[in-house]
Amino acid sequence: MSLELPSVCPLDCPDTCSFTVTVDDGRVEKVRGSNANPLTGGVVCNKVARYYPEFVHGENRLTTPLKRTGKKGTGEFQAISWDEALDTVYENFSKIIEEHGPQAIMPFNYSGPHGLLAGGSMDLRFFYRLGATLLHRRSLCGGIKSEAYKGTFGDTPSMQPEQAAKAKLIVVWGNNVTYSNLHLAPIIKIAKANGAKLVVIDPKRIKIAEQADMYLAVRPGMDLILAWAIAVELERIGGFDQNFIDQHVQGSEEFMQEARAYSIEESSELCGISVEDIRAFAQLYNDSNPAALSVGNGLERNKNGGNGIRAIFALPSLCGKFGIAGGGLIGGSGSLFPKTPAKLQRPDLVPEGTRTLNILDIGQHLVEEDLDIPLKGLFIYNHNPVIVCPDQNLLKKGLEREDVFIVGCEVAMTDSMKYADIILPACTHFEHEDIFCAYGQPYVQRAEAVIDPVGDSLPNTEIFRRLAAKFGFNEDIFKATDKELIDDALDASDPRLMEHKPSEIPLGTALSMEITLGETIMFDNVMPSTPSGKIEIKSTYLAEAFGQGIPTYTKLEDSFPLYLVTPSSSKMITSTFGGVKANDDTPSLEMHPEDAKFRGLEDGAQVRVYNDLGTVFLPLKVTDNVREGVLYSPKGSWFRTTPNDQTVSALAPTTKADLSQGACFNDCKVEVVVA
Repeated sequence: MSLELPSVCPLDCPDTCSFTVTVDDGRVEKVRGSNANPLTGGVVCNKVARYYPEFVHGENRLTTPLKRTGKKGTGEFQAISWDEALDTVYENFSKIIEEHGPQAIMPFNYSGPHGLLAGGSMDLRFFYRLGATLLHRRSLCGGIKSEAYKGTFGDTPSMQPEQAAKAKLIVVWGNNVTYSNLHLAPIIKIAKANGAKLVVIDPKRIKIAEQADMYLAVRPGMDLILAWAIAVELERIGGFDQNFIDQHVQGSEEFMQEARAYSIEESSELCGISVEDIRAFAQLYNDSNPAALSVGNGLERNKNGGNGIRAIFALPSLCGKFGIAGGGLIGGSGSLFPKTPAKLQRPDLVPEGTRTLNILDIGQHLVEEDLDIPLKGLFIYNHNPVIVCPDQNLLKKGLEREDVFIVGCEVAMTDSMKYADIILPACTHFEHEDIFCAYGQPYVQRAEAVIDPVGDSLPNTEIFRRLAAKFGFNEDIFKATDKELIDDALDASDPRLMEHKPSEIPLGTALSMEITLGETIMFDNVMPSTPSGKIEIKSTYLAEAFGQGIPTYTKLEDSFPLYLVTPSSSKMITSTFGGVKANDDTPSLEMHPEDAKFRGLEDGAQVRVYNDLGTVFLPLKVTDNVREGVLYSPKGSWFRTTPNDQTVSALAPTTKADLSQGACFNDCKVEVVVA
């Protein structure tokens, strides 16, 4: 019997689409968009529609607990029972705690599913109660941009995507809309039909740039320099709103002192944008009201990432572009939601003095044993670290250690799971209940299981309930049902939930968190929530947290001649779906014709991309879709696509950005030769 059932996409994407799932004989047969979420409006990306049935039911799916029988990394396992698996985890973690203390154990997780339950609920209660090492995860992605926004505007929400249809200018800066923010594209189309202009700023001529009235191919890591140049030019042509600055902006003069240190010619040379284009963009921005900026996560991934984003945020602030529908910044919906993370996750359980480690440094800590309390137990879940973390080879070396006990909890047999001693099979979101608060739009949605768990797999929540019981954590909070956890996740008294308990929000609906505001308009119905109550270009918070009161520029040392940028692709969300057959092919390396000519390389050649950290073999695609000096190859491919078990993450450094100790993937410098 075939059924059509509602669901929600859990993947790491700002759009959080609503689904209609076709289920036949207990199997997911088809996934397509539904109209429950008015933003996503029945449209889902091709990868979700094409790959989910295989992801759920394919040969790579984990369906039973496993115990390692061969060398770490080889993928040799035998099936065992849940009882044996949990007993083994308990016995090994207990030995580690007895010898080294609980901080020798660490959860090694990120954000595979974005449901509030699967993404961080019972699991965090368990690790907090255990006393395990805490993990700073946000440095891997999104943390830099989030800190830049918080430091500039506080926790105030910004313009939501639909409002951009009213803009007369939309600037897409470092946001690969088509692959990573799909539902902004039709809004841009509506705005353009109403006479709006589109500017795209990106080192790669991404697909949305085909519609652009102006495309600026900025050099990676030079967004700060470009934004400074634009600000100086806007000041020169009288584009600043001094009354707005006087009332609502802190630090404008200090910011401009830094910006004026570079002539427009010097800035042009550094950022790779002509003086004429800098001036043309500044004039267009000055003349366009309302003007909307969509700033993606792509430009945060370098040493100057946070300050580059802050400098972009300064542009509408200096020009007084807020206070009108369609004007200001698109995004930043997280603070709209009535989340209650302390109630859901229980950080009060964390023992005083528990250390926190940066997710980017785990390979170093494992290999160099540079910690007072060594890492002896890892629990990898919601994460495929050997594929997505920088300095891949160092991390692999650390995970190969036989004296580090590794538990893996996953839906599929990823490359990271092959280093585990015990694997616990997890459910997909189609097999359990959860609630979803987007980070790029204002809608709350709830989903229930549409099929039974595949094989012996279990939801994350149930796995950690069983572990808590095994460790003798008998408090009621470790016995909470999924419905009780959902009710812990949101403030049920918030009127925007329409008198629904969170666990009873109707399926197939999306509740807007803008309902009491109308459209979220900065300096109309919401204001900055910084310490000064102003837009803080000179940030009190960032000065205290990172020593970055005013944006400053740090020069990157050049060790290799070419930048390698590794954004998302049309085939994967980070590395999710890397195990489906459609992603068995090796991704290409895009190179500008002049760079290829200089090296004697031809289109279609097999090339070796290398630096001091690793070597990757890729087929070459010669194209002017990337600017000179820049290479492009998408992230997320698994080792099955490589001859030497190295992907582009092997080339990425573990250096830290200016904010949030964040990842600098786009500071990756390489050389390319014929393989």
